This record gives sequence, C-alpha cells and structure tokens, in this order.
Amino acid sequence: MVKEAPATSLTAGDRRLIDAALAAREHAHAPWSRFKVGAAARFGKRIVAGCNIEFDVYGLTNCAERTAIFSAFAAGLARQPLTAIAVIADTPEPVCPCGACRQVMLECGGAELRVILANLRGDVHIVQMRDLLPGAFRLDPRTQGKSPSRRSASHKAGR
Repeated sequence: MVKEAPATSLTAGDRRLIDAALAAREHAHAPWSRFKVGAAARFGKRIVAGCNIEFDVYGLTNCAERTAIFSAFAAGLARQPLTAIAVIADTPEPVCPCGACRQVMLECGGAELRVILANLRGDVHIVQMRDLLPGAFRLDPRTQGKSPSRRSASHKAGR
C-alpha cells in the first residue's frame, strides 16, 4: 500500500536520503531520454548515491537505484544491511522503480525495505518493498551456493 507522506512526517533520515538522491540526479547521464533520476541507498549508517546512466544501446544503460546499490557493493559497504532507499525524478507523481530495480532492491533489502519515492515538486510516497514487488522471485535458500547441475539434481531428488 502506497502512503502519501507529508513533508512534516518525514524523518531526518528520510530527508537526508531525498537530498542525497536529488544531488545524485545532477550527475545523471541521459543524453537521449533527458530523463534524469537520482537515488540514495542507506547501508548501515552510510548513504550511497546513484544516478541513471544511458548509452546509445539502451540495453547497456543502468538505473539510478541499481547504480547506488552496485556502487555500495563495489565500495565494500554492502556488508551492512540495506535499510532504506530514496529515488527522485522530474515526474508528475513520485517516481517508481522499474521491475529490474525492484528485484535487486528486494534481494538486498528484503520485503520490509523502506522505499521513499519522490519527485521535484516535493511529493513523497513511502512504501515497503513487499508493496512494490508482491510475489517476488526468490531462490530456494536450500539450493543457494550449489552449482546448477547439483541444484537440479537435488531438486529432482526432493520431489
């Protein structure tokens, strides 16, 4: 369920994430779409920013949310839990992550991840990840870390 969050109900941490996402948006590389998006992810006490990056071949582009999360992994900060992420763009309603970003966010932050959706007009919606990706795909934890051939063999044996 998406709930609207009046500016007065945002926590100081929410405001810091939105501000960091807004600053990150300025670094977006969007020469074709001109659609600039910023994101800021909180891993433990650290905030990692990201922006969308697009190229001539759109399949080689990356969204702001995944840029922030991937940057946290690259910097060694993803050892701490992902507890919140903010995303902002110049849209009529607060911007919502794409399906690929939702999957990555769920895998890194879990179903209770706090997701702050915002736009440049000051509108904010706060949701939990479970609201954005109900029925999400998750690997069976009993098979994680096994090779695909062992996984399929153990899956068949468990039937």
